[in-house]
Amino acid sequence: MTEELAYLPARRLLALYRSGKLSPVEVVGESLARLETYEGALNAFVLYDPKRALAMARAAEGRWRRGEPLGLLDGVPVAVKDTVLAAGWPRRLGSRITDPGAVEEDSPVVTRLRAAGAVLFGKTTTPEFGWKAVTDSPLTGVTRNPWNLERTPGGSSGGSAAALAAGIAPLAVGTDGGGSIRAPASFCGVVGLKPTFGRVAFYPPALAGDLAHVGPMARTVEDAALMLDAIKGPDPRDWSSLPDDKIDYRVAALEGGVEGKRIALSTTLGVAEPNPQVRAAIERAAAVFAGAGAIVEPADPFGESAKGIYEALVLPGLAKFLRGQKAEAVARMDPGLVAVCRRGEGVGFDAFLEADARRVALGAALRAFFERYDLLLSPTMPIPAAFADPRDDDLPNPNNFPDWMPYTPLFNLTKNPALSIPCGFADGLPIGLQIAGPLWGDLAVLQAGEAYEEAVGPAWPSGELHRSLSALARAPDAAVKAKLWAAPS
Repeated sequence: MTEELAYLPARRLLALYRSGKLSPVEVVGESLARLETYEGALNAFVLYDPKRALAMARAAEGRWRRGEPLGLLDGVPVAVKDTVLAAGWPRRLGSRITDPGAVEEDSPVVTRLRAAGAVLFGKTTTPEFGWKAVTDSPLTGVTRNPWNLERTPGGSSGGSAAALAAGIAPLAVGTDGGGSIRAPASFCGVVGLKPTFGRVAFYPPALAGDLAHVGPMARTVEDAALMLDAIKGPDPRDWSSLPDDKIDYRVAALEGGVEGKRIALSTTLGVAEPNPQVRAAIERAAAVFAGAGAIVEPADPFGESAKGIYEALVLPGLAKFLRGQKAEAVARMDPGLVAVCRRGEGVGFDAFLEADARRVALGAALRAFFERYDLLLSPTMPIPAAFADPRDDDLPNPNNFPDWMPYTPLFNLTKNPALSIPCGFADGLPIGLQIAGPLWGDLAVLQAGEAYEEAVGPAWPSGELHRSLSALARAPDAAVKAKLWAAPS
């Protein structure tokens, strides 16, 4: 597969399938080959399943030849994060204490992907139980950023973001309990949408409770909209999932634009100053929106960090989870996760109730803010990709991730849709622009992202990234081959 073909959007792949100029078998086969080429350097996958993937691709090929595609994503490879259930594969969650056997149930997002004809070929890495903003775990080790192996792809959907950036798949599943879709999207220069809470059904429940979302990750906004169409909708296992809104995002996202929209620009969100290069990139992006006819003005919706609220709500659940584990299991867990869980024992009932009340006030204030503005622009992350390995200096590293993740958790607390798209570079690493909207305003967020992409031109393929990947290419090694999944006989 050429580099150009590897980075074709899903929408373009579907058009080529329809015309008969390209086969799902060819695309999936080359995705698997590309995985084997780069996986030794990136460590983005827990497992991959060529036998099952190629069978799904051949079935899709037959449907396209008959002019009977199954659904919106027939024959498109999709990487699945290992926090969700996919029948026939294990759900390891980056942990040595989970069951290595295959599960028998799909999460709602996987059910919908199968119904859409997507080809599921592997599961991507995550930190243990998705607990942090970098992707390393006791089970799989350190996952690295295709742009620079010294850097992290972010977390907890870091494997999915790395797979997208490396051209292994055009679409990937992400989950987001505090920024776990948007932070990796920012660090890897891809697109990640945390939809309105409940827009995509979430099951099984996450340790982050009702802060957790599931959403699409892609390389273009148009593809993210397409994937959202395929995965949105209710499921009885998620009592908070929303009814289908009947919006065709893949069509509507291309319409509307931002002309006349009232857009707030906040380079700090009122809580933290970003890296100067990040600030400059966000301000340049805001100028693009103004040039497209939007009314852009500075405004900060928040006045304080959400860290205290977030931790008081999440930590007690983590403490309860740890109390349910046997001592021998705790000894095999990530020590950082264990320490965080134990901090939850110190959160009293009054502190929890106070945090819940502050969350309500935060959500009400943001809802009032969106009475005045249609959209809100901010950095996704205040820095480009942090280092993947611990460091002794004060540079961003895995051990101080709460200090470099101030913006994204705010929108988990308020349940608003938020999209991260690439908007520039700092020291050769991508910068993410976060576009947030009012509750149920997923379409406006996607339309704004599409308007920006149309104005600045496509970010993919990237010659600089191709050069980086060329240096990483290697023949498949034993560690990669060990990730081949074969169902127990």
